[in-house]
Amino acid sequence: MNKQEILQAVLESDELPTLPTVASKLISLTSKEETTLTDIAELVSQDMSLSSKILKVSNSAFYSFPQQIGSIKQAVSVLGTNAVRSLVLSFSFLSMKGGRKPSKFNFEKFWERSLASAVASKIILEKVKGADTEEVFISGLLQNLGELIFARTFPDEYERVLEAITDDQHDPLGTEESIIGTDHCYIGFEVARSWGFPNVLLQPIIYHHDPSQYREGDKTILATIKAVYLSDLLINILFSNKPEDYHKQFRKEAKKLLGLSNQHIENILEEVHFKVVQAGEYFGLKIKDTKSIQEILQEANIKLSLLNLDYDQMNKQLVQAKIELENLTRELEEKNKFLDNLANVDGLTEVYNHRYFQSALENEIDRSIRQDSTIALIITDIDHFKSFNDNFGHQTGDFILKEFCKALQSELRKYDTLARYGGEEFAIILPSTNEEEAMSVSEKLRKKIEESVFNDGSESYRLTSSFGIAVTRPTVEDSFSNSVFVNRADEALYEAKKQGRNKSVVWQHKKKWYKF
Repeated sequence: MNKQEILQAVLESDELPTLPTVASKLISLTSKEETTLTDIAELVSQDMSLSSKILKVSNSAFYSFPQQIGSIKQAVSVLGTNAVRSLVLSFSFLSMKGGRKPSKFNFEKFWERSLASAVASKIILEKVKGADTEEVFISGLLQNLGELIFARTFPDEYERVLEAITDDQHDPLGTEESIIGTDHCYIGFEVARSWGFPNVLLQPIIYHHDPSQYREGDKTILATIKAVYLSDLLINILFSNKPEDYHKQFRKEAKKLLGLSNQHIENILEEVHFKVVQAGEYFGLKIKDTKSIQEILQEANIKLSLLNLDYDQMNKQLVQAKIELENLTRELEEKNKFLDNLANVDGLTEVYNHRYFQSALENEIDRSIRQDSTIALIITDIDHFKSFNDNFGHQTGDFILKEFCKALQSELRKYDTLARYGGEEFAIILPSTNEEEAMSVSEKLRKKIEESVFNDGSESYRLTSSFGIAVTRPTVEDSFSNSVFVNRADEALYEAKKQGRNKSVVWQHKKKWYKF
């Protein structure tokens, strides 16, 4: 069979995994610009089991938010749309097991490695200044989706592939081509495309073995592909029989592809084991028999040195004691670095990130309660930004996001807080601000964006933005919460778009809106 015939056989196979209903609908829902946080929360809440898993991770150190998240609606409000989509897809795929046909393919081990790759991808891309890390976790998780599909739809042929692949002859793509007729990158890409995956998730699946083959020129997607490629090298240090070889290759490729410094690489090597094991606990997988990279490389070096020693010269207990002492010291250092490593700034736009926003909002609301004063919140995004990305590409989209933030910052008061809420949405906290003042600030920002010309080399771009405003005095409300406040601003933003965009709209009780 040729590639097309193999793909057709896969798509028609009864053993092809199917996406859970919630995951499938969520992919479609998040592709629509008019979708609100409430729409997403209502969809995810339909699956009680999935909802409980998402809440468990949301309240873990994986996100480290200061307040307890008690509902899916609050989780969507606090974490953001892309993060919840990533969690839904992660849990949906991690639940996929073997088919009806018996197979020697180790599905549990496959997902352990995939989750480790997802964590590694995120750690790697976080070291790249200006990189957008929102999609890299799920991209790392699904890079080898085609292997799972082969194991279920072509189990006999794929067993032969696994038998032929060893650490000494590690050419999975060539082996798959010779035995099955195509490789897992192509199959994973085409099946994911049939499920309606967005392009930013599709490209890492097909190019993660060779980033140089990606030709579309989108820097955001290319950086994600490179990080996913490097994650495979990094995870092979943990799981392969030749860790020192992958260690050397990872160092070389990390410098070449992403320009990472030696210090960045050392930090990655120190963080990855702890965070992989931690993620396994949060997502319900026990990462078995793993040691830290430093321990693995240390033991490999000891074994190499012992080749030049007589057996009687080796004091096993002394060597083991030294390893254990060094490991204990390193583990304490890793945990301390992890606790101190919570970043506050978004890597792409260089404004505050979502985590900082939640903490700042909590503090400003507490201050408002103590002073019995008003507080305002604005949520804004760029009108038709998805269409803008489709027409001009993610690279230009990233440029616009940066310039958009600079324009907003230039008009804000020194005590206002601007943060990236998620994707193209941004939140602005206005302390001690009443409704009239909040509308004045919002209109000032809206006109600034409308009148600005964003120059990128020889190209110039104009755009508009919509603003949703919520204003409250927390001391006079009976059931006020941070998530309620955010949802009000989000509803006002939706109303601004509904009224034609390029508007500032204030949230009012009983859905009475007014605009400027």
